[in-house]
Amino acid sequence: MSTVPTKQVDERAEGMKGQEGMTARLTAPLLTFDLAAEIEQLKGEEHWLKDGRISKTLVKHSDFRIVLMFMKAGTLMQEHKTDARISIHALSGRLLIKLDRETVELPAGHLLVLEKGLSHDVNALEESAFLLSISWPHGVDQESQGNVQHLSSLQ
Repeated sequence: MSTVPTKQVDERAEGMKGQEGMTARLTAPLLTFDLAAEIEQLKGEEHWLKDGRISKTLVKHSDFRIVLMFMKAGTLMQEHKTDARISIHALSGRLLIKLDRETVELPAGHLLVLEKGLSHDVNALEESAFLLSISWPHGVDQESQGNVQHLSSLQ
């Protein structure tokens, strides 16, 4: 198996200007991430320091997204839902996911998968980093894309 160093992929995207460069970084055919470094970078952002919640889209295709989310202990992401299947992979900390009929505790290293349309809250019981993956089987339309952008901007 051949791998391309992250730096080399980043350098190719860096050569492009503005929105085109951002799109290349989010949709390249090969993407690798140092999640620990990404989390450290988020910790330095003003929004994190001010609000205790921040996110960064790592991958953005019409049918698939991965968003890195970071929340301080005690932070609540109010009830929401999406028209896509999602997974929440806890990287660090401990999350409490409240659904209509049950509550799931999600410690670091655990993964939760939800069918589309399920309303849920996300509560950080400890400072927590997690990957939110969103999958639309037939791609996303403009209205749905707006809903995901809203979800990722709930910082």
